[in-house]
Amino acid sequence: MNNKPKYHFLKNTRYAIDGFVYALKTESSFKLELLAAFFIILAIVYIDTSLTNKLILLVSGILVLIVELVNSAIENVVDLVTKDTQPLAKSAKDIGSAAVMFSITLHIICWCVIVLC
Repeated sequence: MNNKPKYHFLKNTRYAIDGFVYALKTESSFKLELLAAFFIILAIVYIDTSLTNKLILLVSGILVLIVELVNSAIENVVDLVTKDTQPLAKSAKDIGSAAVMFSITLHIICWCVIVLC
């Protein structure tokens, strides 16, 4: 049985907004990263560098938010499947956290290269 609804642009947009609102309400890491993104965007506007460099900083910053949302989705699915401590559940959550860490590291490296070079 296919549990996937037919594609409808407005409904799918609503699902995305619902997911964003849920993350805002329940995910403290996402809220913190979104707050940081606000200040990062202000810094990008005022930094004296090329438009290409600004775009690199913006994209790498948005990537952090995207990866955090995916990590939160992974954690929710793992919690849905089991509340017990399971090695695979732990590794799934740890791998999601590692993805967030790498995206943040990439963003920091982009800032360092653009600001220092």
